[in-house]
Amino acid sequence: MVPPGPSAVDLHTHSTRSDGVLEPGVLVEAAVAVGVRVLALTDHDTLAGYREVAAGEVPAGLTLVPGVEINALVTRDLGLWEWELHILGFGMDPDDATFEAVLVSQRDARRVRFDRTVERLRQIGLPIDDQVAALQIGTEDALGRPTIARALMAAGFASSVEDAFSRIIGHGSPGYVRREGLGPESAIAAIAAAGGIPVLAHFREAPARLNVLRELVAAGLRGLEVYYRSFDAPTVEAVGAVARSLGLIATGGSDYHGDLGSYADAHAGLWVPAEVGEVLLRTLGVP
Repeated sequence: MVPPGPSAVDLHTHSTRSDGVLEPGVLVEAAVAVGVRVLALTDHDTLAGYREVAAGEVPAGLTLVPGVEINALVTRDLGLWEWELHILGFGMDPDDATFEAVLVSQRDARRVRFDRTVERLRQIGLPIDDQVAALQIGTEDALGRPTIARALMAAGFASSVEDAFSRIIGHGSPGYVRREGLGPESAIAAIAAAGGIPVLAHFREAPARLNVLRELVAAGLRGLEVYYRSFDAPTVEAVGAVARSLGLIATGGSDYHGDLGSYADAHAGLWVPAEVGEVLLRTLGVP
C-alpha cells in the first residue's frame, strides 16, 4: 500500500534485545528522526529494550509504549503456518513480576530451541558455532531464528535471511526445530493480567478465519493488527472490517527487524493513521 503521508505511529518494532539489528536506543532515535510520535518496542518475550530506553531520556514529543510479541503455539491443526499465532501486548506494567516470570520462561524455551537448532545444523554439515560464539547475547535477550539466519550468512551458508529460512531453518526445511512455549490463550491471559492489551499480529487470514478470531476474543483478545507494512490496501480494508465487526482495537506497525534496510526505508512504506495511536493511548489511559 502506498502511504498517503509519513506515519507518526509504529506499534510493531524489534531491537537487538530479540531478533532486530538495532540497539533499542538507536531504533528509537531512527523512528523519531522520520516523524514517529507513538512508538512501541515489541521485542519477542522481553521488555528489556523498553526498560533500557525508558530508564534514560525518552526523546521529546515521543510517547513510548511498553510492548511485547509472543509467538504462541497452536496445539491443533488450524491450517496455520508453523502452527503459530503471534500475540502483541501493549501497556503491560514493566515491573509486574508475574509477567516477567512468564517472559523468562519463554526466553528459556527460545534458548533451548536456539541450541537445538545449532546442533541440528552441525549434524547436517552447516556448523555456525564460531559465528554464534561471536554474538553478544545478554541475559534478557530473546533469541530467535533471524539471529541463526544471520550466522548462516556469516558462515557463507546462506545469501540472506530469507534464503536461510526458505532452504535451511524454516518449517519443513532440514534445520527446522519446533518451538516450545505458551499457547495463544495463555499469552493473552498473561498480557491482560499485567494490565496490557492483547492484539493479534499480522493475521491476513482474518476475513477467512473468523472462527479463530471469535475463539481468541472469547479468551480476551482486544485488538487486531490492521495496518501492517506488507498488507496491500484491499487486505487492510478486509482486516479492518473484521476488527470493526468484532469490536477490536486496530493497531499497526512496520515489524521492523533491519535485515532489508534502514528504519527509514521500512517507515517509507508504512501507514498507520494517527487515530490508531490515539485510540490505543486512550484505552491505556495514557494522557
